[in-house]
Amino acid sequence: MKLRAIIVEDEENSRLILRNYLSKYCPNISILGEAAYVDEALILIRNNELDVVFLDVEMPYGNAFDLLDKVGDINFETIFVTAYNNYAIEALNAHASYYLMKPISIDELIKAVDYVTEIRMKEDALQDQVLVPRTNSVNGKITIPQQDGFEVIETSNIMYCKADDNYTEIYLNNNKKKVVSKTLKYIEESLKDANFARVHKSYLVNVNEIVKYVKGKGGSVILSNGKEIMVSASKKSDLLSYFN
Repeated sequence: MKLRAIIVEDEENSRLILRNYLSKYCPNISILGEAAYVDEALILIRNNELDVVFLDVEMPYGNAFDLLDKVGDINFETIFVTAYNNYAIEALNAHASYYLMKPISIDELIKAVDYVTEIRMKEDALQDQVLVPRTNSVNGKITIPQQDGFEVIETSNIMYCKADDNYTEIYLNNNKKKVVSKTLKYIEESLKDANFARVHKSYLVNVNEIVKYVKGKGGSVILSNGKEIMVSASKKSDLLSYFN
């Protein structure tokens, strides 16, 4: 995994050493820029999407914590690189990912980069899996995240949803299936204003797609695509209320 990074260090020789070490021993680090002062670093941070900032503590006209305060909403990891060990607690309070002491140990640098890489990989994996459905009562849509963004689905195109442990399978009327990492209860809540009925602990159906109800203790429903789904006895009255 490539990590986009900048180096914030006021000493030119220190920047050179760190840049060379990263180039030689941490090939997954892509250096997008370097800064010697807080204001220069702030411009780089605001103009680039970063994964990690290598940050010296003491700089002219401000320090690392001044910079982080100015950034505000921090969406990157921070590796402190400093000759001073008395900033460790303050760095921890600033949510530093790693604290490297100068002179830089190559082994420690590699360990720091590996640690940050693991963090970013977990965050990416979580982002790819998480569904944040948003039902809009005006246009009737929910969003399903994709690797490169998210997909918008018309709720009217959903035939039914099926629970699969902590995942939900969403079946569309074009015979396609989407799998999302949210419980069926979560999806049900997202679709509560879109005429979807929970007919079984494992099924949520689009009431508009029901073409037939078959009598029984709970009975069953047949959808427009021919799919038959059993109805729990406890859910029967809720379902039939849509047709009264």
